[in-house]
Amino acid sequence: MAATHSQTIYTISDLAREFDLTTRAIRFYEDMGLLQPERTGPGGRNRSYSTRDRTRLKLTLRAKRLGLSLTEAKDIIDMYDSPRDTGPQLRKFLTILAQHRQQLEEQMAELQANLDEVRTHEREARALLARIEKEKVRA
Repeated sequence: MAATHSQTIYTISDLAREFDLTTRAIRFYEDMGLLQPERTGPGGRNRSYSTRDRTRLKLTLRAKRLGLSLTEAKDIIDMYDSPRDTGPQLRKFLTILAQHRQQLEEQMAELQANLDEVRTHEREARALLARIEKEKVRA
């Protein structure tokens, strides 16, 4: 990390280490337009990430943990770069979260139904086994 004019600059390795990512993942986020490092050196091979890029990466990873797509994450994060009116940002964020919550609740209901079915089969198998073992004792 190098400091220039009270602005912290990060290398791709710095960010990879800090967020436990591969440099390939960071380059992918860059390709998706989530990060916009300054390019320096021969052919622009060296990337310099700003504090803004670091924050955007942190928000991207948070959105992924919430189960949002990278496109949804980018839409929300990009809104923070726009004018200071946070109302539209928050409304969009709430809409996306509500959709995601609904999807998770549906998945949870499916899982619960599967668990109930497994429990039913377990009870039936135990009852059959008990009956078989009881018949062996009689024989």
